[in-house]
Amino acid sequence: MVEITHRRVNVGEVTLHVAEAGDLAKPVMLFLHGFPEFWYAWKGMMGRFAADYRCVAPDLRGFGESDAPAEVDAYRAKHVVGDIKGLIEALGVAKVILVAHDWGGAAAWLFAMSFPQMIERLIILNSPHPATFQRELMRNPDQIRASQYFRLFRSPEAEAKLSANDFDWLWRFSMKPVYEKGILNDADKAAYLEAWGRPGALTGGLNWYRASPIDVVPAGTLPAEKPLLDPEKYAVTLPVLVIWGLGDTALVPGLIEGLEIWVPNLTIERVQHATHWIAHEAPDEVEAAIRRFLAREPASGG
Repeated sequence: MVEITHRRVNVGEVTLHVAEAGDLAKPVMLFLHGFPEFWYAWKGMMGRFAADYRCVAPDLRGFGESDAPAEVDAYRAKHVVGDIKGLIEALGVAKVILVAHDWGGAAAWLFAMSFPQMIERLIILNSPHPATFQRELMRNPDQIRASQYFRLFRSPEAEAKLSANDFDWLWRFSMKPVYEKGILNDADKAAYLEAWGRPGALTGGLNWYRASPIDVVPAGTLPAEKPLLDPEKYAVTLPVLVIWGLGDTALVPGLIEGLEIWVPNLTIERVQHATHWIAHEAPDEVEAAIRRFLAREPASGG
């Protein structure tokens, strides 16, 4: 077991709760979680990497013990990207190794487009680049069908539905399959329920969906075709590793096809037996893939 310490860090607009482990003198490995998780999602990975890196895992704005602004606009991209920049600056380092999942991955992709000079390497777990997400939501009925929960999460009824009966719906939607595999235990479940029950936290997490420009049409329909996002404007040219659990029922494998158009310095590792919750289900494979990637010399121009 590794010692994890906690503190609050003012990152500019908000104050984030941050968990840390490892030697302050080591390179920073910054972990960004998704919905409906919080820093705790990375507890296992922090234990695996703390001997070699300064591991830092915040609760993103709206989650856990971090500030949760009430306004939907406070969760738009410029604000969450600003939080990441402010946190890196507060850590007193020039660059980080950025590891991110789900909504944390969405924020990390956008941060990499805006501030590539602050990232040594980018590692994404089951989180689509905005260009391939837009493409699949225009053309792939399977992804449109898989994304229908966006429509629920944006609705005024979302908080009541997800929190009823001690968050039963949200637990079944997210972490219950991992719990039933014996990967999470009762103490883990209690930690998630406590985090979801903090004042403002559920609405804060749902506001990431409400603030997103992603367009999800009803299942069985296709939206009007739009031009694909500009490969230059939406390019991420630094070294990127994408680790993808192919059993993800929310994000189809087509999201990683053709990704090199926007991400030329790309490595993809596919994990057949893992789902969306790959860091929990396949920690050995995730750790090994990250270590291989970090040991590799960067490609020319990376």
